[in-house]
Parts: sequence; structure tokens; C-alpha cells
Amino acid sequence: MTTGDRPPRSAFVLLALVMGAIVANINLSIANVALPTIGHDLNASQDQLTGIANAFALGLASTVLYLGTIGDRYGRKLLFVLGGFLTIPTALLAAWAPNAEMLTVARFLGGIAAALLFPTTLSLINALYKNKAKVGAIALWSGIGGGGAALGPLIGGWLLESYWWGSVFLITLPLDIIALIVGLIVLPWHASEEKFRVDHLGGILSVLGVGGLVLSIEIADKGFTPGWFTLFFSALIALALFFWRQTKAPRPLISLPLAKARTFWVAFVAGAITFGSLIGAMFIGQQFTQNVLGYTTFQAAEVVLPAAIFTALGGALGGKLISGKGSQFTFMLGLGSVALAFTMMLITWTDQAQLGWILAAYTFMGLGVGLASTSASRALMSSVPPSRGGMGSSFLDLTRDFGGAILQALMGGLLAAAYASHMLSSISAAPSDEASQITDQVSDQLTGSFTSAADVAQQYPQYSTDILSAASQAFTDGKSVAIVVALAMTLIGLVLVLARFPGKAKEEAFYEQVAAMEPASSQAQATPSH
Repeated sequence: MTTGDRPPRSAFVLLALVMGAIVANINLSIANVALPTIGHDLNASQDQLTGIANAFALGLASTVLYLGTIGDRYGRKLLFVLGGFLTIPTALLAAWAPNAEMLTVARFLGGIAAALLFPTTLSLINALYKNKAKVGAIALWSGIGGGGAALGPLIGGWLLESYWWGSVFLITLPLDIIALIVGLIVLPWHASEEKFRVDHLGGILSVLGVGGLVLSIEIADKGFTPGWFTLFFSALIALALFFWRQTKAPRPLISLPLAKARTFWVAFVAGAITFGSLIGAMFIGQQFTQNVLGYTTFQAAEVVLPAAIFTALGGALGGKLISGKGSQFTFMLGLGSVALAFTMMLITWTDQAQLGWILAAYTFMGLGVGLASTSASRALMSSVPPSRGGMGSSFLDLTRDFGGAILQALMGGLLAAAYASHMLSSISAAPSDEASQITDQVSDQLTGSFTSAADVAQQYPQYSTDILSAASQAFTDGKSVAIVVALAMTLIGLVLVLARFPGKAKEEAFYEQVAAMEPASSQAQATPSH
């Protein structure tokens, strides 16, 4: 029996679900803190480092919609348990990967495990909690889950001080085991699921379409070759067929009438920009502070701590602001804070950047993400009935993973392209006696990544200062190009929420209509059965 608006043993239910969210969130970005070390130890290029950073999000984003629907049909706890178990071998494979290619594969498989685990956490909250209890649970899930993800790099940086780079991929294993044990004990095997025939054809098309689109964006910086166009247009065709299929399937993966609601699609677009901004900023920031400012891995992780703290605080504050002023106000406040953070990064993050500006940027980034993510979570989940929880949680997951993959790939690609362009200009401007010593192999190393340029500097100590100076300037220029794009997208998201997201009264009225759609049979199932 439920107790009011909460399930029995609510504290332990939330412990399992929030812990599961933290595991997925940490794994999504944990590679970032180790990228410079991975680049050095595995001799990985900047493109390979971007691929390693993006592989987890690619695996998660491409499968989450399909798997979320399977959870709606066969039970969310089943997927939660499967995801928790599969997280263990994929983490071990990543930790002991012998090369960049194997590490990329391991991260991709880890993303699929997270696609089983992560969406079910929010689907169960949506099914088991009601009214203000649901808003509070979502705020806790969003704030602590997001803040925990930002803590990952700090722990990773500490581990890298004493252990090999693979140790960062083992951070989540204790948390994963706790989530599994507690979840097996307290989570219901069934809560608001429906019996229906899963649209497997639509699921396969979603995997091909989303996965192909994300991958094509990730490799766009390598050039628009015939192979790239083939991949890109194949993804578009798969997505077109997927949406056509959604109009024909008896029980589609996406309910298009629900998806057309402004509380749903605006929250999805703005949420994707928010989460993508956070992941992109972490991806750029970890490399910038280590490569350009010379921070150790632990120091680079320490400066991210304000993001973790203020993401959690922003989530808690967001829950209160949503209850009082509505999601639109809270969303705009969050996006405004993210925009301010990017402005600080653009203006103050130079090769002489002061620690205060680094901390301030991460503070406003964390606060903004906490506010906006709580708004997006509440809007997406309240825009669908509990029986459609897989759709809502999958789209929320896509805001993190699709948005993260897109912005991280975009920012990473811009960084790599701008870095290589600047280094080529520096090579061309070198005096003739120095230029004659730059072989094609050395040139490839100089333009490949900052870490490979640093290796060249060690090989040629007489030119070390010039090489490192050019590499630092190239990386800083690349960082600025990437952040300008992220700032522009954040401002677009802010305008979108202002113009299209409904005010508090209309928002709450719509959610009441959605709640009335739930069939009586599904409402009866919402009482947990263990």
C-alpha cells in the first residue's frame, strides 16, 4: 500500500533511484578528467579523445528510447537490475582497455548499460510519487544526481594522483552495487506498466536514426566525405521512417500528441541545451585547466567542486521555485546562469586565468544546470501519464545524452579544428631553419593534440618554450570558438522558453489534464507490488 503521495520505505526507494542516477551521470562524463593522461598513455589523438568522451553518450542516446518502452511493458525494475549488473563488466573493460579503440568500445557498451539503468529511475519516481511529493523527489533526483556527477571528476582526479587512468572507470562500482542491493529489496517489480505489443520496428529505427545522427556529428570535423554524407542521410532517412512508423504503430514508442505539447518539446530542446552545455564545459574545462594552466589532474578536478555543490543546491532551490513561480521562471533563471558562466569562460579563461574566475564560472554553471534540469525533469515527466513514464524518462535521458553528445561533439570538433588550424599557422610561420626540421610525422603530432605537442616539446628541448606557447595559444583559441557556439545555443534556449513555454497557471492546468488520461487499470498498478 502507498502512504499518501509516497511509496512504502520512501527513503530507501529514493536512495536506490538517486544512486542509480548518480552512477549513470558520473559515467557519462568521468572520462573527461583523465583525457590528458589517456592521450599520453595510449598515444591518442584529439579526435580519438573526443571519440572516447562521446562513446558512452552515443551508446546511451541511441538505445534509451527503445529500452524505455521495453521497461514500460516488462517492468522498470527488471531493466534497473539488468543495467546495474551490466555496468560492472563494462567498467572493468574500460579500466583495463589496452588501446584507444578498445576503450571507445567499452565506453559505448557502458552507455547501453546506462540506457537500461538510468531511465527507469525517473520512470519509477513518476509512477510511485504524486503531487508535491513528486516535485520534491524529482528535485532531489535531479539535484543530487547531477551534483554527484560533478563530484566524479574530483574523485577521479584524486585517483589519478596515485593510480593509472583506468581507475576512474571503477569509481561507480561501489555505488552501483549499493543501488542494486537496495533496489532489489525495496523497488516494486511492477508500477503503472501496461500490457501492450512493443513496437520493435520503431525501436530499431530509433537506434539507427539517433545513433547515426549523433555519430555523424561526432565525426563531422574530419571532413564531409562521401562516407559522412552516407551516414548522415541514412540517419535522417531512419528518423523519417521512425516518425512515420509512430503514426501507424498500435502503441508507438512516442505519443506524438503528447510530444507536441509545449511543456514537452520546449523542455526537451532547452533541457538538451542545458545538459549539453554542462558536459561540453566539463570536456573543455578539464583539458584547458590541465593543458594550458598546468593544473594537476586533482587540481583540475578540485575546481569543478563548486559545480557539484551548486548543481545540488540549484536542484533543491528549483523544486521550491517551481512550486511557487512555475517551471518557465525557473528554467529561464537556470539558462541565464549558464549563459553567464559561458561568458566568464569566454572572457576570463586565458593562459593567465585567475583561480577565482575558474571557480566562479563553474559555480554559475552548476547553479544554472541545477535550476534548469529540475524544470526540464518536472515538465517532461508531468507531460505524460505514469503508464507512459518510459517515454518521458527516455526523452529526459536524451536531453542529457543526445544534448551531451551533440554539444560535446560540436565543441570537441570545433576545438580540434581550431587547434589544428592555429598550429598549422604557427608551423608555416616558423623560420626556415626550424621549419626544415619539422617532418610530416612531427607536424601530425603538433596538430594532433596538446599532449602530443607536449611530447614533441620534450623531444626538442631547444624549442620547448615556443612549442608549448603555440600549443597553449592554439588550445585557448579553440576553446573560445567552442564556447561562443555553446553560449549562442544557450541564449537560443532562453528565448525559446520565454516565448513558448506556458506560464504557471496554464502549465498546471495541462498537467491535470494529463493525469486524467491515466487508465484506471494503470492507476491500480501504481500501488507497488513486491
